[in-house]
Amino acid sequence: MTKRSVATVTAALAVAALVASGVPGQGAMAVESGAESSTPLRGVDLDTVTIPELQVRMKSGSLTSSALTRAYLQRIKAVDPKIDAVLRISPTALSQAAASDVRHRLGKVRGPLDGIPVLLKDNVNTRDMPTTAGSLALAGSPPATDAELVGRLRAAGAVILGKTNMSEWANFRAARPTSGWSAVGGQTHNPYVLDRNPCGSSSGSAAAIAASLAQVAVGTETDGSIVCPAGMNGIVGHKPSLGLVSQSGVVPISAEQDTAGPMARNVVDTALTLSALSGDDTAVTRPGGLRGKRIGLWRLPSLGAGVDALMTRTAERLRAAGAQVVEVTPPYQDRLAELEFPALLSEFHRDVDTYLASREGPRDLAGLIEFNRTHPAERTCFAGQELFEQALAAPSTTDPGYRAMRAELNDLSRRSIDETMAAHDLDAIASPANPPAWTTDCARGDNDVIPSSTPAAVAGYPSLSVPAGFVGELPVGLLLMAGDRQDTALLSLGAAVEQRLDAWRAPRYLPSSSSGTIG
Repeated sequence: MTKRSVATVTAALAVAALVASGVPGQGAMAVESGAESSTPLRGVDLDTVTIPELQVRMKSGSLTSSALTRAYLQRIKAVDPKIDAVLRISPTALSQAAASDVRHRLGKVRGPLDGIPVLLKDNVNTRDMPTTAGSLALAGSPPATDAELVGRLRAAGAVILGKTNMSEWANFRAARPTSGWSAVGGQTHNPYVLDRNPCGSSSGSAAAIAASLAQVAVGTETDGSIVCPAGMNGIVGHKPSLGLVSQSGVVPISAEQDTAGPMARNVVDTALTLSALSGDDTAVTRPGGLRGKRIGLWRLPSLGAGVDALMTRTAERLRAAGAQVVEVTPPYQDRLAELEFPALLSEFHRDVDTYLASREGPRDLAGLIEFNRTHPAERTCFAGQELFEQALAAPSTTDPGYRAMRAELNDLSRRSIDETMAAHDLDAIASPANPPAWTTDCARGDNDVIPSSTPAAVAGYPSLSVPAGFVGELPVGLLLMAGDRQDTALLSLGAAVEQRLDAWRAPRYLPSSSSGTIG
């Protein structure tokens, strides 16, 4: 799949969103734009408005990026203390918005993201803000340059609003981590039920979008770190095909699996953001529907009776829309689970050493381990750094045993998807993206054995989580997977699934809930 084909479907979804919604502004909730301006964003509901709708308003002159940015800044001030998702605000956010306003007035708009506020996970390098991966070891001077994906967002005219909290070192430090916690940002909370976990490691990005603290956000994934928090926070998250979005300037775990990707409250915004991240946002075609589509349902009953019942209802609704849903079980999962972690240990040692050499602070993994030993604040939630220590002792990526392991992983993960899709003539494989959110507990750590993300993550194939519904008060996502470079088809299918399920609802910030948990 080419970058042009990603752009094709994103533009198509944008057109479809405008056709479906009409011109925005009739009876929607007004949102105050903050202390800097007394003018409300008339008719704009930050919970439901889409990028195409915002661009219609900006083109007509009834909305400015400055007003939209101030509205989000005010919402962060009002709402974020409940969830602790946003680490810092860009000092240039309002000047970026003002520059976009000039472009809109002059008719020199750079694309659909021009003037749209975007939050970045705090493992994505920004030259004007610290980039810490949640660790005090990197909390000094900002990186010298932006990550390549940030450069693409700036070139597209996006307003880089700020940085979001994350699971420290992307949950690759301790044997029993607590997702959403970092020494830099503390604990992020699930906005639906505040004592529940947001999943990780793109915890802050997902929680912030669920709480409507920006229009879109960027997360990163090695295995599950976009799609699990998306599902657990009731939003859309896309893990692109490996290599579609540049890894340059992103704190790594593994070059063999890492990718950044977009997170939003709807598929159209997700697709438009992916288009900017991948460097092309032109062309138009028509999106697809569900009639005649063949979807393989991987049920995963181990995630609980509530999730399994939701999958049954989901399959019924997709069938009613004309899709054919057949039950499948992708092969080789036990072997993938056996091999993935040892391979990641070797890759992390190689890749984090390279990254740390480009930054002030510890210069390699050994120095990072020593830093954590001498800084008690790094041990206030999960105390250990067993994964760091295992990575330090892991075989080199030049070791023949490692190479054989990665080759087998690549082969089996791709076959697990390719063979399943071929055997059943599928357009996609679907599964639960997450269990109901578990209670956050530093002493216990996460309860997050979620196998659905692994085949696509290891294979480098695309996956997409869209809201499927709720177990009690807790959101569950439907994870869609497809073959290599099938991001375009997957987004188009995801838009049709999203429209049919219509499962999104705004969070209520409940303090606790006794329903819907598996642990």
